[in-house]
Amino acid sequence: MFRALFLSLGQLGDPAFLKVLAKSLALTILLFVIAGFGVYWLLIWLFDWFGWGESGGLAAAASAAIIAALSFWLMFRAVAMGVISIFTDEIVDAVERKHYPKKAEVAQPAGYTDQIRVGLASAGRAIGWNLLAVPLYLVLLVTGVGTILLFIAINTILLARDLGELIAIRHVPKEQWGDWRRETRGKRMQIGLVAAGLFVIPVVNLLAPILSAAMAAHMLHGGMQTGGEKADA
Repeated sequence: MFRALFLSLGQLGDPAFLKVLAKSLALTILLFVIAGFGVYWLLIWLFDWFGWGESGGLAAAASAAIIAALSFWLMFRAVAMGVISIFTDEIVDAVERKHYPKKAEVAQPAGYTDQIRVGLASAGRAIGWNLLAVPLYLVLLVTGVGTILLFIAINTILLARDLGELIAIRHVPKEQWGDWRRETRGKRMQIGLVAAGLFVIPVVNLLAPILSAAMAAHMLHGGMQTGGEKADA
């Protein structure tokens, strides 16, 4: 696990990584900005509808800012992983070409349709489960660390599946995904745990999607069979 993390950190300067980082961050921020403006104008309309008059603009702005901050904390993981899934093939391809050339030769690059499908499914699961956990998040606020620990626990499980699919889509026939998930569950849970931890660290969480995808490639190629061959040493 630590080897995978260190190798992923060491490749952050790779042009492919930097290109995906720029694209994914720009798109993620754009989505949050659009959502923020949407919430603001919705609140303006609601305040006018309730007849709260001139105070509506300031109240809407303050409310939108609070909602945006909470949404960014809660939804950033879901949105960022959904976005990175569109470009993740570039990250995995860069890792495989540098560290696992035999895997790169036999890989079946994922099309944008498949990547978008995986990304939307990932974002949907993350948003759904984290919204269901909001009451528990609020209750556990009094513990100081309970909310963060619950966030990590839920997202460890979700990321274990999501990050595994990013590799499986290139190397495992769809009809074998069930067996492959069972065989790689231990490794995927390790990846999910580290990735979920990265998402709760300020600033580092901006790099978490890329690091997580790269780590998944390193961890899962350690024992995965592709085209009848063992993973590269």
